[in-house]
Amino acid sequence: MNANEIKAAMEAVLFAAGEAVPVERLAAALEIDADAANEYIEELIVDYAAAGRGIKLIRLEGSVRLVTKPGYAEQVKRALDTGRTYSLSQQALEVLASVAYNQPVTRTYIDGIRGVDSSYSLSNLIERGLVEEAGTLDAPGRPKLYRTTNEFLRMFGLSSISELPKADSVTKSGE
Repeated sequence: MNANEIKAAMEAVLFAAGEAVPVERLAAALEIDADAANEYIEELIVDYAAAGRGIKLIRLEGSVRLVTKPGYAEQVKRALDTGRTYSLSQQALEVLASVAYNQPVTRTYIDGIRGVDSSYSLSNLIERGLVEEAGTLDAPGRPKLYRTTNEFLRMFGLSSISELPKADSVTKSGE
């Protein structure tokens, strides 16, 4: 396959997947090495930006995904009548921040940071696909560990968890 055919095949795979695809998996499907796949991905990112299209290609922790540009969210929402909102309560944001900055983390650890039970907010974040189980801690009771997902990265416009703003200082209310 020539370069244009490879990029077209890459687009087809990403479109059909409808979610993030690991670069290694994409490379294997196209029978090219990961370095070449990354070069084609960069070319596609530039191609989409230069063409002024309604979609773009984003990187998410070693994966890539086709997404709509934020400027067209209203039109997409109206066309698909999604009615789904992504507003998060203060409690959910606190739990999400605790997971994002300390992952992988147990619910007990999150509860300790917040000083209250976080079960309800954590289950809502899991349901929304922003947090997922990441195994168990090697400790008595084998508590579950949690981490953020690629959906979290996409929702907040991040390519990697390392792009989170630095938490310079965290203080409890009243200190």
